[in-house]
Amino acid sequence: MFCYQCEQTAQGSGCTNFGVCGKSPEVSDLQDLLIHITKGISMYAHRARSLEASDPEVDSFVVEALFTTVTNVNFDEERMEQMIRRAENMRYKARKLYENAAKANGSTPETLSGPAIFELAKDRTGLISQGEQLTPESRTKKFGEVIGGLHDLILFGLKGSAAYADHAQILGKNSDEIYGGFHAFLNFLSKESFTEEELLGKAIEAGHFNLKVMELLDAANTDAYGHPEPTKVRVTPIKGKAIVVSGHDLRDLDLLLKQTEGKGINVYTHGEMLPCLAYPGLKKYSHLVGNYGSAWQNQRNEFDEFPGAILMTTNCIQKPRIPTRTGFSRPALSHGPGCVISDLTRTFLPL
Repeated sequence: MFCYQCEQTAQGSGCTNFGVCGKSPEVSDLQDLLIHITKGISMYAHRARSLEASDPEVDSFVVEALFTTVTNVNFDEERMEQMIRRAENMRYKARKLYENAAKANGSTPETLSGPAIFELAKDRTGLISQGEQLTPESRTKKFGEVIGGLHDLILFGLKGSAAYADHAQILGKNSDEIYGGFHAFLNFLSKESFTEEELLGKAIEAGHFNLKVMELLDAANTDAYGHPEPTKVRVTPIKGKAIVVSGHDLRDLDLLLKQTEGKGINVYTHGEMLPCLAYPGLKKYSHLVGNYGSAWQNQRNEFDEFPGAILMTTNCIQKPRIPTRTGFSRPALSHGPGCVISDLTRTFLPL
């Protein structure tokens, strides 16, 4: 494996034996393969859009696939293989979309190569072997450090944008322009050669694109839960049953608060869920009592000390230690949106 898409990467240069986040080499290689096939989907979808043809399922999947490969999102080989097989089916769907649109337009579809026609291995071992040839390190060997690095700068930016787009989509906010942007960028990254100048230009363009996606997410969050307000946040525990929520997903927190209302359970945010306490539509729940712990990278120790259930939403997950302590274990986590709920019987001690 070779992964350097997060600031925690080993020795500041890249994880090569095992991810600092807990990601295995096999999962890392499968993620690189998923990105390669997703480029192929967008090669067809981008051309179909030029002929005014699109498919919401194809659009949504590309966002999901990019988000799936963000650091601290997925640690499960089986799930990654399932995503790759889905990507293969989605690529076929995007190809037919393009071919039918070209036929309707009276034109001949292009004969594409590279990720558009990449043939997947039949078993997981073969998929992992294929992914080993598609790492960022392999791009550096092919293009050089500067070209390879600029390619990955754009790609990693798109992954972050996809996380925002996915959250907005969950709250019912979609943008045809943004879906088209993802396809256009991935189609560009599927090329066989690049210049520094065009990559720098695309990197700047990707930055502007990210701002548009953030605006979409902001609109989704504020339409659903109101505009955040300056809010005092409790950071000390209250005696009683407890659930802590970490990750990024406001809707998951909202659903949990509705399900636990009036049941005598105190709910705490953790990590990057802290801003949720400022949204009127969430802080209206009296049993959303405060924030527990600190940043996401400290979750292993902090979750060990938390005496209640844990709801883990979407990204910023670290692979958990199992068991975490004698007589108390937690199940493994997989790609979000999802959650882990464990032992609801223990309580915080009195202050």
